[in-house]
Amino acid sequence: MERKRVARVSALLCLTAALAGCSASGPAPESGEGTAVTDALGRRVTVAGPVSRVVAIGPGALRLVCYFQEPGLVAGIERLEVDHPAGRPYLLANPALARLPVIGQGGPNNAPDPEKVLAVRPDVIFTTYASDQAAANNLQSQTGIPVVALSYGTTSTFDPAVNTSLTTVGTVLGRQRRATELVEIIGGFQADLDARTRDVPEEEKPSVYVGGLGSRGTHGIESTQGGYALFDAVHARNVVDETGKTGSLMIDKEQIIQWNPDKIFFDGAGFPSVLDDYRKNEQLYQTLSAVRAGELYAILPYNYYTTNIETAIADAYYIGKTLYPDRFDDVDPAARADDIYRAFLGAEAYEQMADVYGGFRRVALR
Repeated sequence: MERKRVARVSALLCLTAALAGCSASGPAPESGEGTAVTDALGRRVTVAGPVSRVVAIGPGALRLVCYFQEPGLVAGIERLEVDHPAGRPYLLANPALARLPVIGQGGPNNAPDPEKVLAVRPDVIFTTYASDQAAANNLQSQTGIPVVALSYGTTSTFDPAVNTSLTTVGTVLGRQRRATELVEIIGGFQADLDARTRDVPEEEKPSVYVGGLGSRGTHGIESTQGGYALFDAVHARNVVDETGKTGSLMIDKEQIIQWNPDKIFFDGAGFPSVLDDYRKNEQLYQTLSAVRAGELYAILPYNYYTTNIETAIADAYYIGKTLYPDRFDDVDPAARADDIYRAFLGAEAYEQMADVYGGFRRVALR
C-alpha cells in the first residue's frame, strides 16, 4: 500500500514539474478560427479568433484566466485586484498585471464599466458578474464584444463547474491542451487526497471544526461551513455536519463548546478576529479541550474574491497531514503547497502567503 501511495505521489509531482517548466508565453493557439462555446449561463457565444486580448471581470474570473499562464493576453484589470493583491496567488505570480489599465472598480456588488472595458479593446470578456442571461446579453450589446460567463459552482474547490469553466476558457483561447491539464491536475490532487484517507476507520478520526472562514469579509470562530469541501476531501469528521446544513454558517460559541471538537483549524485571515474575541471571552474558550490541549492549527485563507483553488488544495494537504500524519508521512505541507502553486500558476507563492498570514502552523490563543 505504501509503495502504491509513493508511486501515486511521484506521478503527481512529475506532472507538476512538467507544468512548472512551461514557458510564460505558453504554446501557440491550437486554432485561429472563430469558436462557439456554451457558457455557464447556457448561452451560445461565438468568439472570432484568434484571441489576443481578454478582460476578466467579477469574482474569480481573472484567476481562471491566470491558470493558463498567459498574462500577456490580459488587456485590463479591475481596481479591486490592483489595490488588494495579498491573499491571491494569481496576482503574486503575475505582478505586472497591476500596471494594466483599470477597467472598473470590481467587487461582487459593482457592475462592470462598459466604456472602460471598451477602451482596452478586448476580443472577449470573461465574466462571473452576470447572474442571468439577460445581464450577460446586456453587457454584450453595450460593448459589441462577446461575453462568456464563467462559474465556480457551489463548492468551488472541487466543483465540476470549475472544470467546465476552465474548459470553456481553454476553448476560447485556443489553449485546449492546457485546459485538459488543469482539469487533470485538480482531479489528480483530489484522487490522491481521497486515496490516502478514504479507508481511515471512523473510530480513528478526530472530530474537527474550522473557524474564522471568510464570507464577504473576515469573521471569528463562529464563521464556519457545513459540508466543508476541504474536510470532505480528506474524509474528516466535521462536527458542523451534524446540523444537516451546508455552506457558510455562523455558529453560536455555546454550540461549539457543546460539540467540543478534538482539533480546530482557523483561517489565517480570520485568526486575528479569533484572537480579539479570545481576549474578551478567555474563560469561555478555555472550556474547549482543543484550546487546553493546544490542538489549534492555522490554514491559509483561500476565499478571497471567490476561491483560490490552488490554496484550498494546499490547505487540504495540511489538514490531512495534521489529522492523519501516518497517511501523509511523505508530504511536507509547505513544499507541497509550492508544487501546487507551480502547477497552477508557474510560480511558487507559499512564502509570500506565509509572510502575510503565518503559514501552516500550530497556533495559540494567548
